[in-house]
Amino acid sequence: MKAFVQDFGLAVRQLREARGWSQEQLAERSDLNRSYVGEVERGSVVPSIVTAQKLALALGVDGAGLLAHCEQLEQSRAAQRIRLASIAC
Repeated sequence: MKAFVQDFGLAVRQLREARGWSQEQLAERSDLNRSYVGEVERGSVVPSIVTAQKLALALGVDGAGLLAHCEQLEQSRAAQRIRLASIAC
């Protein structure tokens, strides 16, 4: 579960940075506190579904799109683990 929370935060940060926004700008657009946005991005808090939706809408994606980005991150990490394991053998 911890990996998913971290992937969610990374997805939020990547989407925010792709738009050239600061955490402050995302916080304003999503009606959240800037320090809370930072905690979400670091994976140190588990955002509610309402908060996840606020972030997704502020970033211009739907909730499913934000979760799909998380899934892509996990798949990428899994593929990297497989590559590293095959090199180690």
